[in-house]
Amino acid sequence: MNTLDGTGALARLILRLDRIRIPIWIFVLSILPISTASAFEGLYPTDESRAQFASTVSANPAFNALLGPLYDSSIGGLTAWRVGTLLALFLGIMAVLSVVRHTRDDEETGRRELLGSTVVGRHAPLAAALLVTSTIGLVIGSVVTLGLGGLGLPWAGSIAFGAAVFAVTLTFTAVGALAAQLTQAGSTARGLGIGLVGLFFLLRMAGDATDGLDWISWLSPIGWFTRIRPFAGEEWWVLALFAVFTAIVTGIAMVMSARRDVGEGAFPPRPGPARASRSFRSTSGLAWRLQRGSLLGWTIGLAVLGSVYGAAADAVGDILADNPQMASIFESLGGTQSLTDTFFSAAVGIIALVATAYSIRSVLKLRGEEDTLRAELVLATATPRTRHAWSHLAYGLLGPVVILATAGVVAGATYGSIVGDMSEQVPRVLGAAMSQLPAVWVVTGVTMTLYGLVPRLSSIAWGVLGVCVLFGQLGQILQLPEWLLDLSPFSHIPLVPAEDFTATPLIALVGIAVVFVVAGLVGFGRRDIPQS
Repeated sequence: MNTLDGTGALARLILRLDRIRIPIWIFVLSILPISTASAFEGLYPTDESRAQFASTVSANPAFNALLGPLYDSSIGGLTAWRVGTLLALFLGIMAVLSVVRHTRDDEETGRRELLGSTVVGRHAPLAAALLVTSTIGLVIGSVVTLGLGGLGLPWAGSIAFGAAVFAVTLTFTAVGALAAQLTQAGSTARGLGIGLVGLFFLLRMAGDATDGLDWISWLSPIGWFTRIRPFAGEEWWVLALFAVFTAIVTGIAMVMSARRDVGEGAFPPRPGPARASRSFRSTSGLAWRLQRGSLLGWTIGLAVLGSVYGAAADAVGDILADNPQMASIFESLGGTQSLTDTFFSAAVGIIALVATAYSIRSVLKLRGEEDTLRAELVLATATPRTRHAWSHLAYGLLGPVVILATAGVVAGATYGSIVGDMSEQVPRVLGAAMSQLPAVWVVTGVTMTLYGLVPRLSSIAWGVLGVCVLFGQLGQILQLPEWLLDLSPFSHIPLVPAEDFTATPLIALVGIAVVFVVAGLVGFGRRDIPQS
């Protein structure tokens, strides 16, 4: 039997299983660059206004770190700069999640072993996951190309942008495939893969923000994305870097897949101690063992991001003061006071969105425990359902507290050390970060409701986060109607420190979060377990 026999059938099965997820990914990631290009045409209608905007942001290391270098002041160049690195980051996360879901998760739950008993080649499951995920990138790249070209932008730049989208998807598809071979647990593989995406993003930030160290960006596929330079004298040869990286990493993943046993990883888990720890006598101790690595990793990652924002804040005030149009955009996001305060308001909002992703992941750990039948074993004891649910839900509620507090302190301390006023800046930035918690908890509550009532739809929580990201980061630029922006809980957060603190909307959001959490707990207590 050929090692790829059954690849087509498995690819069709993946399309069937992800018939909701795939259209959502394609729509959201395709609309980002197209809608941004349309918005820039209205914001900067003349060459002079675009040139002024470009001259101010391109010389500032803060914006180079956050969004990458700006190579051209045309509508296409501004679009590639504004959404390029963000889009590459989302594509990387999408690719890793998709590949791990249909490789390592299938092995962990035993589905891969059942499929292997049929006419399915050794490499077919991995090849099918790679094929489907790569095709998603191809479709997104094609839609982006046609959309940008349809807006009247140069076709060469549109094709280059679409090719970059496809290339970065291929690259992180290979990264996801490699991560799936290294570990035995799907959650660990996802953490490893997304951690690599984050590392590549940080390498790109470090290289773009530091003069003389731009070579660091060449170590990152996300850095390669910007170096293709769509609409700014396209560098087509950079696509070869993606091709070589993808071929090498995919080849390694294929070899490892062929040599290891089904269900095992290249690095087997370490044997535990002969006697279990006393903490395992409770569900909270088990949850801590399962969640502690994730909490530590996310906290460290966002602390690093907070330090980047803190270092960039000192330069923001000067650059925005020289550009009234850009200042007006930031002021619309964060009030009419200090532009540095406005920057911090926007920065902690971004950190809160990332912390929300951690919260969703923590709550959905319940779903993973249920799918693998481990929850059934726990609940076969005298453990109440509510206690089991709270053991993981607590990390979804309290984990963001730790993450936001750490990031806020680091950002405030970094900025305070630059301006020589740590005693004032740390509490201000920390307060701004902690004010985002009620909005995070609302999304946590929605996730718990979905899991408790309709577990098979619990992954829709990621779509809710995607909507919050779209509205929060591009809602003002896209000039979306106010009622639509109000659907995001983050739009109701007082933009501290740029605005005065107001407790009323925060209390309301906490109340909404409580309702969602209670609904999820009640639903979980009444339904069958496990339930697909």
